[in-house]
Amino acid sequence: MYRLAKSAVNVTGQAVRQVRNGSTYRQDFHSKYGNGLMIGGAVFATSVWSYVLTQTGITWNLSPVGKVMPKEWREAEE
Repeated sequence: MYRLAKSAVNVTGQAVRQVRNGSTYRQDFHSKYGNGLMIGGAVFATSVWSYVLTQTGITWNLSPVGKVMPKEWREAEE
């Protein structure tokens, strides 16, 4: 238990030092690349899902209401 507590305190200390001193990413990254990354991600996700929905042949579990007919009951043999 001592090792776990010691490593937890160490990780917390590292996080505090990083927040205090600042991280290494450039401050203008989001203003420079933010919109492009967002649009690129949206285009990628849309293209992947359009491929999955149209080309893979997956049978989706749509509602069976009105499509499934119940079987007739068997009459009890006398």
